[in-house]
Amino acid sequence: MARRKRGGGRAARIAARQRGPTEEERAIWPGMEGGAYRPLTESDMERVYETALDLIEEIGMGDPIPEFTKVVTNAGGHLDDNNRLHYPRSVVQRVVEEKAAKEWVWFGLDEDKSIELSGNKTHFGTAGAAVLVLDYQKRVFNPSTTADLYDAARLNNTLENIHFFVRTLVTRDLQEARDVDINTAYITMMGTDKPQGTSFFQPQNVHEVVEMYDYVLGGEGEYRKRPFVCANNTFVVPPLRFAYESNECMVAQIEAGMPINILSAGQAGATSPAALGGSLVQAVAECLAGLTNVNLISPGHPCAMGLWPFVSDLRTGAMTGGSGESGVLNAAAGQIANWLGLPSCVAAGMADSKLPDNQAGYEKGMTTLLCGQAGTNLVYESAGMLGSLLGYSHEALVIDNDMLGAVIRTIRGVDINDYTLSKDVIRETVEGPGHFLGSDQTLHLMQREYIYPAIGDRNSPDDWRDAGAKSSAERAHEYVKEVMKTYFPTHISRAQDEWIRSRLPIALPVEEVTGQGTRW
Repeated sequence: MARRKRGGGRAARIAARQRGPTEEERAIWPGMEGGAYRPLTESDMERVYETALDLIEEIGMGDPIPEFTKVVTNAGGHLDDNNRLHYPRSVVQRVVEEKAAKEWVWFGLDEDKSIELSGNKTHFGTAGAAVLVLDYQKRVFNPSTTADLYDAARLNNTLENIHFFVRTLVTRDLQEARDVDINTAYITMMGTDKPQGTSFFQPQNVHEVVEMYDYVLGGEGEYRKRPFVCANNTFVVPPLRFAYESNECMVAQIEAGMPINILSAGQAGATSPAALGGSLVQAVAECLAGLTNVNLISPGHPCAMGLWPFVSDLRTGAMTGGSGESGVLNAAAGQIANWLGLPSCVAAGMADSKLPDNQAGYEKGMTTLLCGQAGTNLVYESAGMLGSLLGYSHEALVIDNDMLGAVIRTIRGVDINDYTLSKDVIRETVEGPGHFLGSDQTLHLMQREYIYPAIGDRNSPDDWRDAGAKSSAERAHEYVKEVMKTYFPTHISRAQDEWIRSRLPIALPVEEVTGQGTRW
């Protein structure tokens, strides 16, 4: 029972880390304004946009569902003899300029953690969906389970530089689509009170899950007022063809008032052109088609332009998430969505390394930094992922939280004002002690100007050796074990959990959410 205490000791330290410093003390905060990095010129973006409009007007999108065919043809489009739906550029432009939501709030169950998607405000979070989980001590990957997903969600909830949680793992211990959809949504909700995301295989499951959300929020229709879950909907099979079942789920998500990440994930050299510009054009075209479909049914529905242009290693055809090409391409994708005035989201941090090592570090740091500096609203996949998205690691999630803090600090930049120019402070120091260590300004700015890693080591080599000569991954593993043994979120009450379990096929044992399990 000691593991369930919330008062002192390790659990209190974890809770303090989760809360972080007060707003007045912060050097960084969610929603920093990016946009300093601009891989595309104004002319580049105009050409990409115009070419994307050409593609869906001239070539069209294959295999549309009847609901989308109806609204597009009613607006002036047409379905050709090859079952391809063609979008007049004037219709798409009107959606972009007049109908589509330019900003919206992705709520958290804790409303203080809500995210505003607007302008160049940048937030970092997870996604997936990995099918393997790294056992750090044994250096092997195991098939992912419902319990693994819950552990990832509650660990995420203690890490302040990860702003949202989208399911990182596939629940491979479940077979039926309904069981996967319901349990993924349930586990994510139980594990985190941040803005969160899930996905669906079947449209009817959307409505069942929203009933659960309504109950947790206080009654029918409450989720629509405060949608804390955004659907990840990979609605296309590149190139330029709809994924039929995902589009049926999209209609259900529109009906339920669920925000949608309209997600295109072509892979350059495989399912999109090897030319990075062509891969970007295809992603923009596909997402514009999806955005048009949604807004012709429900103008202003909250959506994000999920431009996730993936990259191939052309020697093998395998996906590479940690390459420079992936970083610059996704940064360009975020830039062009923002240029169109639309909420943007991309993927970065998808290390190809199989371990949380130096390779993972440079791959993750480079790609997340570029996308953050580009001002992307939502940077998915930014923490925890290994093996080009096939694998997930708890230790990597913890290390990446430190990394993202540093990335966010670079987005903030250098403040220049009378106080920070420090003319009087320099004069007083020159005429006085000769150093700034005891300066009132130094003490005042310790938290307001600087951030400090929780896992990263800044000791001298001797002090590091005396402390056990541990790597960052070893220190992260210790943190993971501490969280797993002591931290069990309680934002969903036991009574609410019992009500949900009485109505839905919840596979996660109740002992896991009450801290009475023995896995850790």
